Amino acid sequence: MHANTDRAEILAPPASPPPPQHPSPLSPQDSPAPAPGDLQPDLAGEETAELTAPAEILEPSIDDSPLTGLLEALLFVSETPSSPAQFAQALGRPEAEILAGLTDLQFLYKETGRGLRLQEHNGRYALVTAPQAAGAIEAFLNLDLSSHLSAPALEALAIVAYRQPVIKSQVEAVRGVDCGGVLRTLLQRGLIEEVGRLETVGRPILYGVTDLFMQHFGLENLQDLPPLQTVDADALWAATELAEE
Repeated sequence: MHANTDRAEILAPPASPPPPQHPSPLSPQDSPAPAPGDLQPDLAGEETAELTAPAEILEPSIDDSPLTGLLEALLFVSETPSSPAQFAQALGRPEAEILAGLTDLQFLYKETGRGLRLQEHNGRYALVTAPQAAGAIEAFLNLDLSSHLSAPALEALAIVAYRQPVIKSQVEAVRGVDCGGVLRTLLQRGLIEEVGRLETVGRPILYGVTDLFMQHFGLENLQDLPPLQTVDADALWAATELAEE
């Protein structure tokens, strides 16, 4: 008896589902426009984003980009070394923030082994190629590798670099010979320049090294010059001091 009951239950047709509680949805063309309050939160957000996209999304402001990236772009397009004040004016940032950004950029180039360096000279900054890329650049640009400085020119250049600003008589006091010719050569090569005049009799010209000198020797700033031994530094200072008097 129990088995027959089970078989009857299995063969019985399934019960009809209950009628729907709500009428079937209308077709799209028949559907009334929903009231704003009837929209689901996610749908409302999507519709609002499409209709009222803020201007910042379409046109990012300067503040949306990292400062180091902006500084790198300005350095790239600048034809001459630029000061932090120039960058601050262009970006509308405090000069202290610009200096911090330049420091970060300089650190980035060093730590990641990039082919560029940030060079600072006389308070101005420029992008230059890394020293280790010099050989590849010379080969790529077919530069004349035979154009080297003579030993006297290198000696005079070193005196200017370590003791600048200097006058001609100071360079001659260290070298012990006339240096007019080598100084003219260095001027023509763009490695030294006139940076002023000494306020004394005759107002002799003061010389200093140039940005090209910094690039030529792969220096980021003058503090990167190899340190002189104490004896050499004292002799250089004494000779130039005596010549200045």
